Amino acid sequence: MDFLFNINVQFYIAAYLIGGIPFGLLLAKKFAGVDVKSAGSGSIGATNVLRVVKEKNPDLAKKLGIATLVLDALKGVSVLAVAYFMGLDESVLWAIAVLAVLGHCFSPYLGFEGGKGIATGMGVMMFLLPLETTIALVVWLVMAKTVRISSVSSLTGVLSLLVASFIIHPNMPHAPVVFIVFILFYKHIPNIIRVIKGEEKRVI
Repeated sequence: MDFLFNINVQFYIAAYLIGGIPFGLLLAKKFAGVDVKSAGSGSIGATNVLRVVKEKNPDLAKKLGIATLVLDALKGVSVLAVAYFMGLDESVLWAIAVLAVLGHCFSPYLGFEGGKGIATGMGVMMFLLPLETTIALVVWLVMAKTVRISSVSSLTGVLSLLVASFIIHPNMPHAPVVFIVFILFYKHIPNIIRVIKGEEKRVI
């Protein structure tokens, strides 16, 4: 058990456990009295919080949706920021980023189920690859305004981040970025199937 005293391991565990906190589920239950896991898409992310709470309290829905988005994004960033200022190696920072996303998508508090990982993924990417993430957010915004399908907008933004990372930083190790993108696409497989069938709901 000596490995638990290794500072890198401690940060890895913290990243996974903090990343796994289901803020959307907790906020919706606390302030709206609804269980987002048993309604809408069943996701604990901001989009489903907005969709489910809107049916009961439209004014509260937007606030809880924004709060979920911000808190999910900050989960990984908070651990990354502490690790960065403590001078941990860049490879450790990328491992923290991956584990934060894994924690959100496969939460230890929800039987290893979780959200789609977009907010948490974009949060850690903004910390580590700010230019690429800014490009991704612009692409996401354009798609959100035109296509108005949350999953399509999110995945297009994620894909543009991956492409931009190869163009802007061709010599960096891309494995962590590719892995995070893979996780996000994997969690969106049901959405992708619905898009192909023309059944994915638009954001109203």
